[in-house]
Amino acid sequence: MALDAVSIEQKDRADPFARLRQLFSIPDGIIYLDGNSLGALPKNVSAVLADAVEEQWGKSLIKGWNCHGWIDLPGKVGNRIAKLVGADEGTLICADSTSLNVFKILATAIKMRPDRNVILSDTGNFPTDLYMAQGLKELTGGNIELRLVAPEEVEAALDETVAVLMLTEVDYRTGRKHNMKALTEKAHSVGALAMWDLCHSAGAFPVHLKEAKVDFAVGCSYKYLNGGPGAPAFVYVAPQHKSYSGNPLTGWMGHDAPFAFDLGYTPSANTDQMRVGTPQVLAMTALDASLDVFDETSLEALQTKSIELSELFISEVRRRCPNLELASPTDPLKRGSQVSFRHDQGYAVIQALIERGVIGDFRAPDIIRFGFAPLYLSFTEIFKAAEILEEIIAGNLWDKPEYHQKSKVT
Repeated sequence: MALDAVSIEQKDRADPFARLRQLFSIPDGIIYLDGNSLGALPKNVSAVLADAVEEQWGKSLIKGWNCHGWIDLPGKVGNRIAKLVGADEGTLICADSTSLNVFKILATAIKMRPDRNVILSDTGNFPTDLYMAQGLKELTGGNIELRLVAPEEVEAALDETVAVLMLTEVDYRTGRKHNMKALTEKAHSVGALAMWDLCHSAGAFPVHLKEAKVDFAVGCSYKYLNGGPGAPAFVYVAPQHKSYSGNPLTGWMGHDAPFAFDLGYTPSANTDQMRVGTPQVLAMTALDASLDVFDETSLEALQTKSIELSELFISEVRRRCPNLELASPTDPLKRGSQVSFRHDQGYAVIQALIERGVIGDFRAPDIIRFGFAPLYLSFTEIFKAAEILEEIIAGNLWDKPEYHQKSKVT
């Protein structure tokens, strides 16, 4: 039975997350359903970042590396993220970008399995991960095979030729979620390593890297972790692999003693070997502050509300827009914290929604995508977003010339 506006308001009044919304800066009149692309701004970040600029950098200058602990930020922030993805302290560092971290891990994994040359991935993987694998293949003279199969065929494709399984846990278009534990176990059973991309997982729902016995993982921090545009990524190395030297990007911060300034490279004996260049101090400081909100709740509670929000949205959209095709799994435990529908003029639909104050996004060729960040979304907003979508679809309000003109970022 469909809920009415009164019932929705009652759910919001009983929502324990309502207090957390006050910790975020969201413009009035905006329903923000794109936290799976860029998280909202936590209010505490502005003051923390201003202090880092004006007091730390402005007054301490070069002394800041020691007196403000800048040099330790990759490990400090990494340990905070580790708690959110089920990893032990000291196994995850904040560094570089997701793409660079993918390259480092793939090169390391291939080196660890010298008698194999296959990187197995699926056609639903995020393109940058595939591009990095293709680049590694070219760099090695074509000795590596990037083998792509449909998402549902991954398990069957794992065999003794595979060096490393490279998957994104949550499909960026549809939200379909792989079974990390089962596929990692299958990879290990045939002697392969497993690397997981957590860009659409970290901060959205519980992740259990240690429990699943994952070998490597990467992820970004600007989506559900709310680290800000261009925020640094992270890389995880299982404890049993941390002393293995395989990172081909042998930058000075990955050296065992970077300030000894040796002319020869000696890799760090721990996860720091995955560091390359100087830490992005301001960006990591902002990210560190943004993670404070996760101290106020649990990922299990976040997932529970995420499911409630997404189920409400699916129910309302199906009732109001029956011709829209659901592209996401119907089982909420088999999708991430997002819901996608298909429309042959999806880009224009999203532009019309944005004009009406509902911010979602579009993914080619026909996906309209909505992210559910429970930290700052209300049930009333989800109900209202479905109402506005109905108005746009029913009245063909998306069919204006300006809505069809694509911007650089879609």
